[in-house]
Amino acid sequence: KNKYTIVQVAPAVRATLGEEFNVPLGTDVTGQLVTGLRRLGFKKVFDTNFGADLTIMEEATELISRVTNGGTLPMFTSCCPGWIKYVEQNRPQVLDHISTCKSPHEMEGAVLKTYYAKKMGIKPEDIFVVSIMPCTVKKYESNRAELSEETMKDVDAVLTTRELVRFFKIAGIDFNDLPHDSFDNPLGESTGAAAI
Repeated sequence: KNKYTIVQVAPAVRATLGEEFNVPLGTDVTGQLVTGLRRLGFKKVFDTNFGADLTIMEEATELISRVTNGGTLPMFTSCCPGWIKYVEQNRPQVLDHISTCKSPHEMEGAVLKTYYAKKMGIKPEDIFVVSIMPCTVKKYESNRAELSEETMKDVDAVLTTRELVRFFKIAGIDFNDLPHDSFDNPLGESTGAAAI
């Protein structure tokens, strides 16, 4: 009751969620998804594509710095926690090649608990961020100690697409009958490059 609940959704979720509700494969169900998340009680619904835009800009800046200053090349993305865990466990010699940037949902979570919290006048510790992700490794990623701001996790919980479907069904939400709505602004806008 005392938390300001925010949810962010990965691009892949909107293309696969419909399968669970017998919508034709690949149908974009973004509008219904946003409405459904609001009905579950989230105060704000944001698009992780915004975080992807931030990540693209940060990784590009890091790459330019590495090229300009003789840093380690080639540089590999840090967006996938499964890839990062693989490198840490099996190819540690490649670690210096990994970008230092957080993944899109972690970056967006950090922005929500810093910049957004300040702009909205909300205490960061009162914000609870949930990410809806297509991959279970994102759960592991959100619990990494180094992915936090001032001892607060950037993302408090991660749900997979299937877990979200269960929540809709438990809440008695008829997904196919939901009206279309849009992501909240300003963190609901993006270039959409991550969805291509």
